[in-house]
Amino acid sequence: MGRILKLQLMTWTEVEDYLALSDGIVIPVGSTEQHGPIGLIGTDALCAEAIAEGAAERAQVIVAPTIALTPAPFNMHFPGTMSVSTSLFQNLVSEVLAGLKQQGFGHFYFLNAHGANLAPLNRVAESDKKTPICIRSWWDFEPVNVLRRAFFGNGEGMHATPSEVSITQALHRIVPMHPAAKDPPRPLTDEFIQAHSGDRHGPPDQHRAAFPDGRVGAHSALATPEFGQRILEAAQTAVAADMSRFFAQGE
Repeated sequence: MGRILKLQLMTWTEVEDYLALSDGIVIPVGSTEQHGPIGLIGTDALCAEAIAEGAAERAQVIVAPTIALTPAPFNMHFPGTMSVSTSLFQNLVSEVLAGLKQQGFGHFYFLNAHGANLAPLNRVAESDKKTPICIRSWWDFEPVNVLRRAFFGNGEGMHATPSEVSITQALHRIVPMHPAAKDPPRPLTDEFIQAHSGDRHGPPDQHRAAFPDGRVGAHSALATPEFGQRILEAAQTAVAADMSRFFAQGE
């Protein structure tokens, strides 16, 4: 592998030289929201960034700064959550793309780590069908899901999942066990999962009342840094192969 081509650590001349050879760029997208009693508030952004950077290093493509302020209104009754409106997020993404296209970038790979981002990202892509845009979440890949099922089973849940907490434990720190996280949360029905996919949760007061510790069907206490390292490597490898195929379309 070569060096990580982080846009913010490059000069404009280095970017210009890169654009003479490739027009691809990776844009990690996460969130800044509560992730249960032992999950870091930056979990989604941290996971998206680490997986995107590892994949971009393998594929030798530029990775942009992570978009970390995104829609998370349902978690606003948990301290530390920062949320922006869906329209603001969608407009931000559109303007970022317009600026990058003006400079010569032409293929855009979004690596997502937050369910509520998907609908506005897809609307951006729909409104600009002439521009090659690929939107993936890091959990879209079967090698990743094989590990998630093996390590956590039904304990993976929907939010503050042990897989994402494991990744942040491997990369950053292990939060001391909180009493609220020790026991498994109440299981989710298939109907609930279908109705709430893409983070379609209710008003923040109702959401906290329904899930007072912030976990949504996820047994975060199952997380370990060892599991996190294995999931991280599997995700980086799968994403690198996927983005390489996507960027090769521009050759």
